[in-house]
Amino acid sequence: MVDSRTCGPAVASADCVTCAEALRPAAPPPTLAENGTPRAPPTPPRHVLGLLGRARCQAQHFRVKRVLELEPGLRTEQSGRREYKMTGEISLNINTKEPRWDQGTFIGRAKHFFTVTDPRNILLSNAQLENARKIIHDYRQGIIAPELTEDELWRAKYVYDSAFHPDTGEKMILIGRMSAQVPMNMTITGCMMTFYKTTPAVVFWQWINQSFNAIVNYTNRSGDAPITVGQLGTAYVSATTGAVATALGLNSLTKVLLTSDMCIFYQLMDLGIVAKHVTPLIGRFVPFAAVAAANCINIPLMRQRELKHGIPITDENGNRLGESTKAAQQAIVQVVISRILMAAPGMAIPPFIMNTLERKAFLKRFPWMSAPIQVGLVGVCLVFATPLCCALFPQKSSMSVNRLEHDIQAKVRKTSPGVEYVYFNKGL
Repeated sequence: MVDSRTCGPAVASADCVTCAEALRPAAPPPTLAENGTPRAPPTPPRHVLGLLGRARCQAQHFRVKRVLELEPGLRTEQSGRREYKMTGEISLNINTKEPRWDQGTFIGRAKHFFTVTDPRNILLSNAQLENARKIIHDYRQGIIAPELTEDELWRAKYVYDSAFHPDTGEKMILIGRMSAQVPMNMTITGCMMTFYKTTPAVVFWQWINQSFNAIVNYTNRSGDAPITVGQLGTAYVSATTGAVATALGLNSLTKVLLTSDMCIFYQLMDLGIVAKHVTPLIGRFVPFAAVAAANCINIPLMRQRELKHGIPITDENGNRLGESTKAAQQAIVQVVISRILMAAPGMAIPPFIMNTLERKAFLKRFPWMSAPIQVGLVGVCLVFATPLCCALFPQKSSMSVNRLEHDIQAKVRKTSPGVEYVYFNKGL
């Protein structure tokens, strides 16, 4: 065993091959006895050997350090499973359970969600996802791959986050992942806003939309709370019924109001051309009203178990303190607001553009282009709206202990008297 004290501060292990080689005394030239036979060389005193070995060790490490400064990617590997790097080693203090950017600011959260909702992540293979999971799990165990860089570690973390649930660790359903939000929503929303004039089309696309929303809400539920088939079915049927009823009701109301009373008002005010243009424009906003109403129904019903039993709350260091229904209420309200605002740009901006384009000669000549253009416009809006609206509230939301239920307050103050705020995953 080599004395690790000779390694100096540059080496992290006593199993240093460089030191072992440096400490090996050089063989002096053989000497001959009077009879011509080789004479054993005299053994230097032990303290002299130590000084010589230490000097050679430090000189060797200086040369290695200079090489590594010129070649940062070069590593010195040791025998066994452990791997050591002379310079440029990834710190084991990187918290891969937290985002790379400061989540206390909107900009930091926006950068985080632009990465999480990147549509390219849905194209990753299972092998790539499993490799990312292995990198993250190994790193959390203190095992670092030989050629891993810090940027590669963060990339693996975001690939892992895009496909695996943050609380349960389960691989999420493909279309329920946040990276699928833009391509799925742009297709469904674009079609809802294109085919909104007939009852069968309204029913079909609202049903498709609520089916997709049910999958997303279930996939991104907070905590490790199980949900029964009955609860899932109740939430799905209720949200679909609410969305369809809202859409059909508003469609009928729009037709009645804008073809009678309001049109008469516009004609009396000599604004007949305004009525002609406003009537179809308002009708285009009916799908947005239906989506907003459905979100207010679907999300609370899909997460009703959390409202009954609470969601896990922790202290700042992630130590679990219990379950809180008050925290669940705050989480669900924040998610509903985010979802409605997320849909707003894609369902509010394209109607104005399409209402103008449909009066042009191009769409009159090629009416089949209406749906692709609508889908494209919605997609452009959602690319920005999805991450920005997800970033409105921190993913790791917080609440003052004073706002918790009385029994939870008492429990927290008893077990963790210094805790002023509790934290929880609000879901998406």
